[in-house]
Amino acid sequence: MLSYILKRLLLMIPTILGVLTVTFVIIQFVPGGPIETLLAEARAGAGGDSGTYQARRDIDAKQVAELKALYGFDKPPFERYLSMLKSFAQFDLGKSFFRNKDVWTLIKEKLPVSISLGLWTFLLSYLISIPLGVAKAVREGTRFDTLTTLLVLVGFAIPGFVLGVLLIVLFAGGSFLDWFPLRGLTSDNWASLAWPARITDYLWHLVLPLTCYAIGSFAIVTMLTKNTFVEEIRKQYVLVARAKGLPEQRILYKHVFRNALIPIVTGFPAAFVSAFFAGSLLIETLFSLDGLGLLGYESIVRRDYPVVLGTLYFFTLLGLVVKLIGDLLYVVVDPRVQFGAVGK
Repeated sequence: MLSYILKRLLLMIPTILGVLTVTFVIIQFVPGGPIETLLAEARAGAGGDSGTYQARRDIDAKQVAELKALYGFDKPPFERYLSMLKSFAQFDLGKSFFRNKDVWTLIKEKLPVSISLGLWTFLLSYLISIPLGVAKAVREGTRFDTLTTLLVLVGFAIPGFVLGVLLIVLFAGGSFLDWFPLRGLTSDNWASLAWPARITDYLWHLVLPLTCYAIGSFAIVTMLTKNTFVEEIRKQYVLVARAKGLPEQRILYKHVFRNALIPIVTGFPAAFVSAFFAGSLLIETLFSLDGLGLLGYESIVRRDYPVVLGTLYFFTLLGLVVKLIGDLLYVVVDPRVQFGAVGK
């Protein structure tokens, strides 16, 4: 087991290097850049002030040289690449070009929104989908199975942002009802409320965006649970248990349940983290939620390379660690798995 973990940790190094290298190379060929963006914003702010074209061009050339020195673009790409790797090895993600903040600080500022939506999406989808999948497996082929399959597949097919627009029109003061708040995760006076009122206000703000996030995840977990349970129910040990006269509930929850949940439980870490960081830009924009999705989009548009590369490094590293945890859960759920046999 220890040797397997060490091998996986060592394999993370070339994976991260590959991701960062490819991204860094692509960035070198992307039209425009942070310098051009800053100059364009400065010219737009000036609004065509007085001065000849030649004078403005000379000033721009001087500004470009100063900005390149400030942001390190006066150095060769390979030197900047090595400097980036050295900083990342020390978990220094750099500083944003436009926000005047460290990348770590920006990530921590956006995490509360992503964690709120991700945690509740994860809990809601699994707490509903697993019991529903078990019920569908037990009632396979019945009207209940067909109807619930249709409902979860329709929910999976509807894009989250389209559902968000519909919910706003129907329930957030659009054209019909005004039951739910439209913006943010809390009200403006949230800090002055008592704790019970704060919790109620927070949950009330979550209803619409959480519905948009979670509705699409029901189908995957529900159908995976159903299919794994149906496969286990048809195995020989279940027939033997039934032949011995064991109660159906005992067979289902003591014998079938543990074996059927192996592929679901081992996917918990990945699903947990992906729920945090796979936020939809359109949903965040629709409900005015300043999360990681919006941060990533704005960083790409403005060519804020430290934020782009820093967040990519953070998510890649986190994803690899989560994948390792998911593999190790196989041993916890099913002790028959032996990683020592890998490669033999």
